[in-house]
Amino acid sequence: MKQIEVVAAIIYDAEGRIFATQRGYGDMKDGWEFPGGKMEPGESPEDALKREILEELETRIQVERLVTTIEYDYPKFHLKMHCFFCSIESGQLTLKEHEAARWLRLSDIYSVDWLPADKIVVDCLVKSIE
Repeated sequence: MKQIEVVAAIIYDAEGRIFATQRGYGDMKDGWEFPGGKMEPGESPEDALKREILEELETRIQVERLVTTIEYDYPKFHLKMHCFFCSIESGQLTLKEHEAARWLRLSDIYSVDWLPADKIVVDCLVKSIE
């Protein structure tokens, strides 16, 4: 099975809300996810995440700490996703590849249709707060 290793940003704001994006392309179009993407050979997860968020959202982030690493088997590939808490350094979170985005409070974090691997991350976030 094909293996894909990615990074994801759990971007939060001063109100404690989490930024979620809706995929605008591919087999999982319309699913909600934490923004990020594939790591390039030789790239650290933190550097990959900074690059991906700058490319996808025209925003510079501060990568703060690893929250979790999720492994999930989708029908066509095995995903390994490193998820980091991040804050915004500069930029306006401009959508370049996603079709929608929302700031979600923990109380409404399940109001979007998360992709399966991202839902595991959401469950981890909720459990860590309870």
